[in-house]
Amino acid sequence: MLDKINSLRKEIEGLTASSPEEVEQIRIKYLSKKGLVPALFNDFRSVPPEQKREMGQKLNELKEFATAKLNSLREALATTAEDDLAGIDLTRTATPAPFGTRHPLSLVKNEMLDIFARMGFTIAEGPEIEDDWHVFSSLNFAADHPARDMQDTFFIARNPADVLLRTHTSSVQTRVMESVKPPIRIVCPGRVYRNEAISARAHCFFHQVEGLYIDRNVSFADLRQALLYFAQQMFGPETKIRLRPSYFPFTEPSAEMDISCHICGGKGCPLCKGTGWVEILGCGMVDPNVLRACGIDPEEYSGYAFGMGIERIANLKYKVSDLRLFSENDVRFLHEFDAAH
Repeated sequence: MLDKINSLRKEIEGLTASSPEEVEQIRIKYLSKKGLVPALFNDFRSVPPEQKREMGQKLNELKEFATAKLNSLREALATTAEDDLAGIDLTRTATPAPFGTRHPLSLVKNEMLDIFARMGFTIAEGPEIEDDWHVFSSLNFAADHPARDMQDTFFIARNPADVLLRTHTSSVQTRVMESVKPPIRIVCPGRVYRNEAISARAHCFFHQVEGLYIDRNVSFADLRQALLYFAQQMFGPETKIRLRPSYFPFTEPSAEMDISCHICGGKGCPLCKGTGWVEILGCGMVDPNVLRACGIDPEEYSGYAFGMGIERIANLKYKVSDLRLFSENDVRFLHEFDAAH
């Protein structure tokens, strides 16, 4: 009896398994009701009484040893399986899912903001639903200015105070000037709304990036240099700019800025209408009345402001002829910008 126990123990000690099925076969062979270990317990009945104590102890030790061996084989297989799955995302779909890309307007906006960030500008944002003060009155718009008319502005409520969808992100500049002491150097990206007929060249909503710099001794030369840097970073180092006198209620003097046409190199083409120049933004020195309305002393501080449409810059950069394509979400159009992602 003792020889059988020792022989079976050595046999069990040398067992190995490479799959759960093999572990189950070992269990059946050695520990099931008809297995080799329970068979020895049946033979225990024929053991002489004086040996039962010793043999009983040996049989119990063998059963415990066989059970521990079986458990160790199971644990080894479980550890191997975990190692095999390490680094595998079990939540992924069985079939590849196509990646999306950033919208072309987001690509252009991020590039613009990155250029201005290199000049020390930080991002400021504000609400799209605004009041008259922040959109018009604080920015030196006259009470009878055409921009206040329903033909240009989406009004939400007229009484007791005008509530409207902002027509420009200059309202963000006003909010910053009211709450922050100079120096101020910000760019304000965001969506704006105007009551215009939708066409290839216009939409009732579009996106802007406006900039504001206020400090002591800020000059028009500082404005020109900042805009020249932006244009050359955005459209190439050979880009030239020109500033033409213009009018805006919130800046004085005011100007519109053109860049040399990067399609024809200034020689003249349909994009620039044969002039060699393309208008991209408006700018100027912040009107003293605007500074005063926002609690900034115009005798101590001066500043410049500028604003441009992101769609306009995207049109020039990607040669998109129809403004409506940016908001129709046609995946065929959007996939054309996969390489720019």
